[in-house]
Amino acid sequence: MNNFKLELVKTKLLFFLLIVTATYAQQTKTVIFDDILFYDGYAPTVNEPVPNDVIRHRNDLYAKKLSAQQLAAFGDEITINVNIKAACDNYDRIGNVNLALVPKGQVTYTLDAADLVRIELGRYITPFMNKNKTPNIVPYSYDLNHISRIFKDQATLAKYDIWVELELFGVPYSAQTQIPGCAGRNDVFYGSVEVVSNLVADPQKVDDLVLVPLLIKHDLNNYQVGASDAIGLSKKTINFELDNTIYNAKLFLITSNHGAGSGGEEYVRREHYVYFDQSLKLQYKPGGLSCEPFRKYNTQPNGIYQNAPQSDQFWASWNNWCPGNSIPIRIIDLGTLAAGTHTVVLDVPEAQFAGGDGKIPVSLYIQAHNKPYTVSVEEVYTADNIKLFPNPTTDIVTIRSDHEITSVEIWDLTGKKVGFIRDKVIDLTTYAAGIYIIKVTSASGNQSQHKVIKN
Repeated sequence: MNNFKLELVKTKLLFFLLIVTATYAQQTKTVIFDDILFYDGYAPTVNEPVPNDVIRHRNDLYAKKLSAQQLAAFGDEITINVNIKAACDNYDRIGNVNLALVPKGQVTYTLDAADLVRIELGRYITPFMNKNKTPNIVPYSYDLNHISRIFKDQATLAKYDIWVELELFGVPYSAQTQIPGCAGRNDVFYGSVEVVSNLVADPQKVDDLVLVPLLIKHDLNNYQVGASDAIGLSKKTINFELDNTIYNAKLFLITSNHGAGSGGEEYVRREHYVYFDQSLKLQYKPGGLSCEPFRKYNTQPNGIYQNAPQSDQFWASWNNWCPGNSIPIRIIDLGTLAAGTHTVVLDVPEAQFAGGDGKIPVSLYIQAHNKPYTVSVEEVYTADNIKLFPNPTTDIVTIRSDHEITSVEIWDLTGKKVGFIRDKVIDLTTYAAGIYIIKVTSASGNQSQHKVIKN
């Protein structure tokens, strides 16, 4: 490379660094929960003190209202970070972060209230953690730009207060005998939540939001009345009415498979089918990714992580999810929907729920606009789009795409390729702090480049 080209490259890199620095300096970080302590999910609700403005619904569920000042400070880019720290539960458990829209002015609310709106934003699985070993904290991150419209919609804010919920069901019984310092204790995990957003001087106010909650953690199985369309089926049909035509509609779906008994649904990967108005919109088989990037968080010996690293083929053969990882949020573009009755169906026809055990918790909601709306490229998510988060990161970056990823190349700013994988989980733990270019190729032929900051 001649001197002129070298100087040009240096100039471009310097310009890029200035842009990145300016971009990430203009952020607001709002702490919602700071090491809130969860207790035995099976036990009666404890009477332990809670921080100011936090309510305890159950031992496994806390909520806190967002203030008007916090909502006003958020821009159109939203990331929610969740940190879970080990206490006296050393098993893999399911948790989630939710939004609750509560009628204006209430100081608390009940979960079965008819005028309450709740949606699940993100789900995670804890690793097997021994609180006496490090790392004893596991991070999860969710790219949720679309909820900025909920935070800014004037009709919604006039009718509701917006609360953030953190949920994590744990039990201490094994840790009481297996983990030094846990004898007689009933606390299970600590949880923290922060909202990270771009800081906008004069954020746009919205007045055309449509939010249709359909299911929140509904346990789909084939052996309980009401869990599915009929006993013996692993199919759930949801009918709903629209009073008016809605536009740019997107269906947000979260599912995870549970049941740890012999032949349980945790260990068998099944095809899932999503239909909207009798048309197949999405077919997917959960899991199939390597769990190796999350091995370091699994400090308690367990039957999932063996003593030595396993191949990608090993993990792909059976795992629906990894202890220590988040569960994918699947987004289905529905476009314009006419007024009238509509139907969503989730069908897992091969699910067996051996021994009348196990479940597939399902969360579904639709977000749309009530008038024609031309969105910018930044606001649209389609199945072909590829997104990386969290960014910046300290260790793990996850690729969000409904397509299979065929290759991931990692380049540094000198133009040297420093890594290559075939996975949606990128482990940058051993990489030096700095900026990297991630080149992603999907099975659909999509190619994209992403700038990632490693702190």
